[in-house]
Amino acid sequence: MSETTTKEEVLMNQNVAPEQFDWDSFESGLDADARKEKSDLEEIYNGSLNNLQDNDVLVGRVVRLTDKEAIVDINFKSEGVISLNEFRYNQGLAVGDEVEVMVDRREDKSGQLQLSHKKARTLKAWDRVNELHETGEIVNGFVKSRTKGGMIVDVHGIEAFLPGSQIDVKPIKDYDQFVGKTMEFKVVKINPEFKNVVVSHKALIEADLEGQKREIIGQLEKGQVLEGTVKNITSYGVFVDLGGVDGLIHITDLSWSRVNHPSEILEDGQTVKVVILDFDDEKTRIQLGMKQLEAHPWDALSADLKIGDKVKGKVVVLADYGAFVEVAPGVEGLIHVSEMSWSTHLRSAGDFVKVGDEVEAEVLTLDREDRKISLGIKQLSKDPWENIETKYPIGSTHTGTVRNFTNFGVFVELEEGIDGLVYISDLSWTKKIKHPSEFCAVGDKLEVIVLELDTNARRLSLGHKQLQENPWDKFETKYAEGTVHAGTATEVFDKGAQVQFEDAEVEAFCPSRLLEKEDGSKIKKGEAADFKVIEFNKEFKRVVVSHTGIFRDEEKKNMRESSGSNKPAGSSSGNEEKSTLGDLDVLAELKKKMEGGGN
Repeated sequence: MSETTTKEEVLMNQNVAPEQFDWDSFESGLDADARKEKSDLEEIYNGSLNNLQDNDVLVGRVVRLTDKEAIVDINFKSEGVISLNEFRYNQGLAVGDEVEVMVDRREDKSGQLQLSHKKARTLKAWDRVNELHETGEIVNGFVKSRTKGGMIVDVHGIEAFLPGSQIDVKPIKDYDQFVGKTMEFKVVKINPEFKNVVVSHKALIEADLEGQKREIIGQLEKGQVLEGTVKNITSYGVFVDLGGVDGLIHITDLSWSRVNHPSEILEDGQTVKVVILDFDDEKTRIQLGMKQLEAHPWDALSADLKIGDKVKGKVVVLADYGAFVEVAPGVEGLIHVSEMSWSTHLRSAGDFVKVGDEVEAEVLTLDREDRKISLGIKQLSKDPWENIETKYPIGSTHTGTVRNFTNFGVFVELEEGIDGLVYISDLSWTKKIKHPSEFCAVGDKLEVIVLELDTNARRLSLGHKQLQENPWDKFETKYAEGTVHAGTATEVFDKGAQVQFEDAEVEAFCPSRLLEKEDGSKIKKGEAADFKVIEFNKEFKRVVVSHTGIFRDEEKKNMRESSGSNKPAGSSSGNEEKSTLGDLDVLAELKKKMEGGGN
C-alpha cells in the first residue's frame, strides 16, 4: 500500500463501510489485545517516572560489578550506575549487597540512570549527626588527621572538627598521637548553614569526673587527710587534684618556714598528702594545707631560750622598717631598724643587711603564747653613750660629719650612735642664714663645741660659732650711736632699706623716712652713701642708721652758729633720728626673715 493511499481507497479495497473499519489497529499495526497490553505497561512506566525524583534516597541491590562501576537495581525501568570510587571504604562490596543510593540524574545522554552512594551516605549521616546533637548520645569517630587548632574526625561519613581544647581535660601538646584512632565523642555544635560539626572528647571525661566529683565532695570533712596530685602551681599557691575535685594550698599553708614561691616546695605531677582546712557550702572551693600535718615549730623551740640570749639565723625577709630572721625552722624574729645600730638616724634595714645574710642577734622580747620574738644587733656592741660625759664634756671641741638638715638646724655625727644638733642660730655670729644648707652640705666635716649634754634623753647640743670670738663686742665700739660710716643699700623695700657696711659681717637697717637725700630724692638699691648710727643693740644684733640725719645735723649746726647758740647738735629735739615702734617691728621682721625663723 502506497503512502498516498487515502481512507476512501482503503475502504473500497476492503469493501467495508467506514464506520465499521478498525482504524486503531490499522494505524498502530496492533490488534486490540496487543494495544491493551501496551497501554497497561505505559501506565506502570509513567507511574514509576512520577514517583522517582532527583535526590531521593533509595535502597538498591548490586546486580553486576565492572572494573570501574557497580550496576544497581532500584526497581526502575533501567538499572543505575555508581562509580566504584564511592565504595573505597567498603572493599568487600559484592553482587547481591544492598546499598543506599540517591538519584543523581534520572537519565544521562545515553538514557542511563545515574545514582550516587556517597551522597546518600552523606545525607543519612547528616540526619544522624543532627539526631546525636539533639539527644546527646555518644558516637564513635575515626580521627583522620591533624589540622590547625585541632583534629579532623570522621563521624558517620561526615568530617567533624575536634578542637585541641576539647581533646582532654588537661592540655595536650602532641596531637599526632591520636591520629588513626577510633574514639568516643559527643556532638557539641552544629552549623546548619555551613554544614559544620564540632565534637568533643573532653565533654565525656568531664561528665565522668563530675560524677566522681559529686561522690568525693559528699565524703569531704574538715580535718580529713587525703592524697592528691599537684595539678597547677601559681605564685599564690598550689592546686591539687583530689581525684576529680580540686583544692588549693595557699602559699602560707605549704610550710611553717617562709616560702617565696610554691615551686620551691612542690612540682607538677607530684603526689602529696594534704589536710582539708575549710570549704564553702557547695564544697566547690576547698582549702587545703600541708604544714598542718607537721608539728608547729614553736612547739619545738627550746624551752631554755630566754631574753638576753644570743641567737643566729638567716635573713628571710627585708622591709624598710626591719628584717625577719629565721632562728629555727619556721620561727622568725624581727630586728627593727632601730635595733640595728646605735645611730639615732633611722635608715632602711637594707643599709645593714640583705636577704640570705647569716646574722647574730640578741633576744629582746619573747612571747611564746603569741609566738612573737624580737631581736637586736646593736646590743652586741658597746653602747657609745656609756661614759658620754668623759668623752664629750661640755666645752670640748670635736670634728663631726654633717648627716642631715632640718629647718631649725644641722645634725652632726661625732661617731656611730652619737649625734648632736647645731641650731641655725649657733652656726654664725654675723651671717643671716635662712636654711642650714646655705652654710654647709651633707657629708661635710664641721668643727663643733659641746654646749649642753642630756644623758637621759641622749641629746647633745652643739655650737659652731662659739669656736670664734663674738665680733659684736668690737662692733659695739666701732658702730656706736652717732658714728658715721660709708655703706651701700643692698635691698630697698616699702618701709626701709638694708645697708651693708665695709665690714661685710654687719648689716644695718635704715627706715624709709631716713633714706631721703638733701635734694629730696631717696636712696635707691645699689646706691652708696654715708649713714649715721642712731641705734646699736648688741643683744639683738641690731643696727639702725640714718642718711637724712647727716645733712640735717649740718643745717641745724649752721643755724645754731648763726644764732650764737651753744646747744649741742645731739640734743636736738627732732624725732627723725629715733627708732619708732613701727621701725622696731620692721627690724624684728627683717631679723626673723634673715635668721630663717620665718618666711
